[in-house]
Amino acid sequence: MVRITLVQGDITAEEADAVVNAANSSLLGGGGVDGAIHRRGGPEILAACEDLRRSHYGKGLPTGRAVATTAGRLPAEHVIHTVGPVWSRDEDRSELLASCYRESLRVADELGARTVAFPAISTGIYGWPMDDGARIAVETVRAARTRVEEVRFVLFDAKAHAAFAAAVAAAP
Repeated sequence: MVRITLVQGDITAEEADAVVNAANSSLLGGGGVDGAIHRRGGPEILAACEDLRRSHYGKGLPTGRAVATTAGRLPAEHVIHTVGPVWSRDEDRSELLASCYRESLRVADELGARTVAFPAISTGIYGWPMDDGARIAVETVRAARTRVEEVRFVLFDAKAHAAFAAAVAAAP
């Protein structure tokens, strides 16, 4: 079973085989984690994303899917970009959020990654409630069939860290 570690800090500073980017579907940068990864990682990440847009993802990366690029200047080998769902009161999009974690781990396995750093996908500007996002993240990672040895949830603040700690304690 994969080892889960919680870190409060900056995901762009994590030394890992792969860092997961909570990307927007354009893959061309944005705000939050996405903007931070593009800024710190440098133009190599944007160039790789532009190549993906020209080749496989002309209409953008679909929600719940994942794709890898170089990590540029980040202290990681790869960036795995995944597009989380926008939270909705009227529609259950939990499976799309779980898919972000599963698909990212699938890509990590293809890359041979042993350590993967995740942000709290969709819990920022996309509005997913932190407690529920943490529960889905932890349950999905625990249930995943993966060769990844360590999943590190890198959480921006104490509130997010507490939510993930509670999810880890409650998960089977």
